[in-house]
Amino acid sequence: MHDRVAATLREDPTMAGLIDRHGRLAIAPADDEFARLCTSIVNQQLSTASAAAIHERFVDVLGGDPTPDRVLAAEEAALREAGLSGTKVEYLREAAGTFRDGDRDLTREGLTGASDEAVVEALTQIRGVGEWTARMYLIFALGREDVLPLGDLAVRKGIERVYNDGAELSRAEMREIAETWRPYRSYGARYIWAEYES
Repeated sequence: MHDRVAATLREDPTMAGLIDRHGRLAIAPADDEFARLCTSIVNQQLSTASAAAIHERFVDVLGGDPTPDRVLAAEEAALREAGLSGTKVEYLREAAGTFRDGDRDLTREGLTGASDEAVVEALTQIRGVGEWTARMYLIFALGREDVLPLGDLAVRKGIERVYNDGAELSRAEMREIAETWRPYRSYGARYIWAEYES
C-alpha cells in the first residue's frame, strides 16, 4: 500500500484505526487471472475455512495450478469428490472454455482501458459468474483499486460492525461511508474484511 492510499484512507478516523491494527494491506494484480477466477468460483457462498480446504483439493485433482486445459481435462467425479457441487464444476468448465478459446480477452492486458462496469459486463456473460465473482475479479485478479463490493456479505456485515455497532445499514448508507475512501475503495474493503475475519 503506497503512501497516497494510506493518507486518503486515514482521513476517515475509523479506517485509520483499522490501518493501525492490521498494518499495510496490498491490492495487486494476480499472476494468473484464470487461476484467480477459479478461486472466486470455488469460494462462492462458502465460509473462508471450507473454501480454502476445497480449493486445496481442487488443485490436487488438477495436479497443479488451474489452467483452462487442466480444468477441462479433470474428471467430473474427481472434482465432485474434492467437494465441488455439480453446478460449480459446470461453472469452472464454462470459465475454462471462455479463457481457452479466447473469444473474449479477459486478461489484464485484454481489459486495459475497460471501465470496471465494462469488465463486470464481460465477465457476467460467463455462466456462473455473477456480480460478486466479477467484483472479486476486479480486485484480486486485475488489482483495480476503487471497487466497493457490497454484494459481499462480509463487507456489508463488516461495515455495519465497524461503523454502526453491528446495526443494519442500507447499501446507500454504506456507499456514503465509503465515499471518503475514494479512489481506493478496494483497499477500504480489504481492511473491512481483515477486521471482520479477525
